[in-house]
Amino acid sequence: MITFLVSIVLLVLGYFTYGKYIEKTFGVNPERQTPAYTHADGVDYLPMGEKKNALIQLLNIAGVGPIFGPILGALYGPVAFLWIVLGCIFAGAVHDYLTGMISIRNRGAHLPELAGKFLGKVMKHVVNAFSILLLVLVGTVFVTAPADLLHNMTSSWLSMPIILAAIFAYYLLATILPIDKIIGRFYPIFGALLVISAVGVGAALVFTGAPIPEISLANMHPDKAPIFPLLFLTISCGALSGFHATQTPIISRTTQTEKQGRRIFYGMMIAEGIIAMIWAAAAMSLFHGSAGLNEVLANGGPAAVVSEVSTSMLGAIGGTLAVLGVIILPITSGDTAFRSARMIIADYIKVSQKKIASRIWIAIPLFVISFVLTRVDFTLLWRYFSWANQSTAVIALWVGAMYLFLARKNYYIAVIPAIFMTMATFTYILNAPIGFGLPVNVSYIFSAIITVAIVAVFFVAARRGLSQNLPLDDELKPTA
Repeated sequence: MITFLVSIVLLVLGYFTYGKYIEKTFGVNPERQTPAYTHADGVDYLPMGEKKNALIQLLNIAGVGPIFGPILGALYGPVAFLWIVLGCIFAGAVHDYLTGMISIRNRGAHLPELAGKFLGKVMKHVVNAFSILLLVLVGTVFVTAPADLLHNMTSSWLSMPIILAAIFAYYLLATILPIDKIIGRFYPIFGALLVISAVGVGAALVFTGAPIPEISLANMHPDKAPIFPLLFLTISCGALSGFHATQTPIISRTTQTEKQGRRIFYGMMIAEGIIAMIWAAAAMSLFHGSAGLNEVLANGGPAAVVSEVSTSMLGAIGGTLAVLGVIILPITSGDTAFRSARMIIADYIKVSQKKIASRIWIAIPLFVISFVLTRVDFTLLWRYFSWANQSTAVIALWVGAMYLFLARKNYYIAVIPAIFMTMATFTYILNAPIGFGLPVNVSYIFSAIITVAIVAVFFVAARRGLSQNLPLDDELKPTA
């Protein structure tokens, strides 16, 4: 219990200390007009209040990742707490803040355009394809996950096809309508339910004296299982997630002033880390160790763990509310995943989104592909999602590092987590069965060589950009 409580405190302190340092390093300008005003179009660009933006950002980024990921990560034991705290404060929140603020400085641009500007034109095309792949995978995962939970709750009167159709119908509306019509109107209500469910489970853990294990040198490497790189890809959204880099531009286009950035981008990542801590602790404490947790996962996956934790700790009514809160998480990220994909494609092919017909013909093919992918095994989808997710985070961190380098500011706050995650993602794809299947020791060697090469290329390109006086802000023109 002490490790759990200290971890929560450290996350909160991280927001007020390191978060403040990150804001000071970036250098906000409260007087500078944001894209919400300079590019207002009444659809994607329009100013909304700080509290509303913060709640929308939290719901955008907090899909099943900060719940399902930590539940799976709980199999590694209390070392998962360490990654959530350190990853969230020094990597995930930095990643989200830099992505959001650099987007604000560049008319609300999405990651592919930012990568093209700061990492080279080739990277724009690579990241564009990669982002669309990630968002379609996210959208699909965030269709099947809530559908499974809803089916478990309503199996006697709602079939899976009906549930899937209802979720897809909602996603289509949320994708094509102006952001203030559905997302801006209902997310604050959803946010309240999310907070209530997370606080309910967390409070139950504390007041019932749940046997949450403490971290120690003995359990830092559980059962001789290699935590690197698996732990750092399994727990993604609760510590660091590239999916967030696709979501922050949605809110960078509605943020009223740069001063709101720390609360909206850095702060909501900290909030997500707290959610991840709660669910990791619940998974570790309520199933008598990894063997019991494995048994539940084998019978029903992470969704079964969510249902069991919620009902056993909060009773029938409270448990149902908690499960509804968990269902809302992926739904309120799935809709914005498709919305982001639509916006990225529109920016890439330079098609104005003022007309609803333009939004529809871009969105429909995305939903068709996603529907086909729902027939694929969820576990396989999650593995590809995890790798694509963290690889996107790596790209976003290198974009942030380049921006700070060219601005002659402390770029190491982005370079250090970028190097670490570059090594982790390459090790995973070289070793994993879904990748090249190389022996783990060989994967370590090759990923180290690749990482060193990428670092070298980064510094060469950064010095070249500095000598050419590459402009940082406001160079991307609005979509026609």
